[in-house]
Amino acid sequence: VASPLCCPSRASILTGKYPHNHHVINNTLDGNCSSKAWQKSEEPHTFPALLKASAGYQTFFAGKYLNQDKNSKYYNYTLSVNGKAQKHGADYSKDYLTDLLANMSLDFLQYKTSYQPFFMMVSTPAPHSPWTAAPQYQNSFKNTKAPRDPNFNIHGKDKHWLIRQAKTPMSNSSIQFLDDAFRGRWQTLLSVDDLVEKIVKRLEVRGELNNTYIFFTSDNGYHTGQFSLPVDKRQLYEFDIRVPLMVRGPNIKPNQISQMLVANVDLGPTILDIAGYNVNKTQMDGMSFLPMNGTSWRTDILVEYEGEGRNKSDPTCPLLGPGVSECFPDCVCEDSYNNTYACVRTIAPSSNLQYCEFDDNEIFVEVYNVTADPYQLTNIAKTIDKEVLEKMNHRLMMLQSCSGQSCRTPGVYDPRYKFDPRQMFTSHSWRLSRLRQTLK
Repeated sequence: VASPLCCPSRASILTGKYPHNHHVINNTLDGNCSSKAWQKSEEPHTFPALLKASAGYQTFFAGKYLNQDKNSKYYNYTLSVNGKAQKHGADYSKDYLTDLLANMSLDFLQYKTSYQPFFMMVSTPAPHSPWTAAPQYQNSFKNTKAPRDPNFNIHGKDKHWLIRQAKTPMSNSSIQFLDDAFRGRWQTLLSVDDLVEKIVKRLEVRGELNNTYIFFTSDNGYHTGQFSLPVDKRQLYEFDIRVPLMVRGPNIKPNQISQMLVANVDLGPTILDIAGYNVNKTQMDGMSFLPMNGTSWRTDILVEYEGEGRNKSDPTCPLLGPGVSECFPDCVCEDSYNNTYACVRTIAPSSNLQYCEFDDNEIFVEVYNVTADPYQLTNIAKTIDKEVLEKMNHRLMMLQSCSGQSCRTPGVYDPRYKFDPRQMFTSHSWRLSRLRQTLK
């Protein structure tokens, strides 16, 4: 994902742009999440709008669009149905949100015209908190716990201060909470399984399944106990930025796996490509992965996040002072105003790296060799070859200033990439000097 937080990531899916180009920085109106400015400047150029206006598609959306407070409830919520408020209560048979979205989707498939192509986007809040399972699934996975991977409940000793402040080992209450959350997420996903099954069967009955592409993915990852962080997202690590992507459709062979480095900014360009729309007519940063052959494909992507913190101290963590947010009773805070970073994630035959810089007083740097260290236990920023470090720093600066076609240029480990160190010492010498001070 281009950002490990709901609204910036969803905006990237819809616009095909990195956050520095669609300017959605967090989940609030002040952070440009579905603001009037976003609706005016970005929404008309989202890929579903282009499908409807320029490619003659019938379009349908159901579920969580971008993000506003209290929009992930499973009962007692209000929907906007074509602009009209529709209130729902707590009757499972009529109101359980995942099932309601399934039924609305089935109605669209049933009553749409057969003479035009269609695009539908079903965005279930599940498995978002409060993790309210359907009645028939509330006792599922009774013995399931969050995975105890090597980075579970250990101290992030060489990481950004926000990670280092997490209490290790976690308290029993925090571990119980995260295990319950993990189980609840799995339980709510059983209803998402039902939704997927119903939609696929309806397409099959209508004779449209073999002529329809289906994409299954998510807007961000989630952590449950990694580096002693109880539950949330917002971090730069694989568990928060890497999401599933499964696609079926015409000319896709069963059980094939592509190693191409795909980001969620590529979903819009790919779907437009399927529809025969020229992606080069857009300002999208992503690329169509419809060819699936990897020819001239990128070797790196950009990940961006702007941290959130309150101006006053959190009452649960007064010793940390102002600037933190998302704090747990054990005084573990999941976010802060200077948890602001940008990363280059590189996957190439010769390299599997992540390079990240924080926008803080230190310009703190984290680098991981994901092949040798898949759980990102060891920050190698101070031991990695300096030339590699400088190349990654240079590539990050290029990606952070890219727009449209310039975001698709060759990466550091692409044979077509040409590294000119003179460019670093002119336009970005101040930043490089600070970086080198950090690494001394």
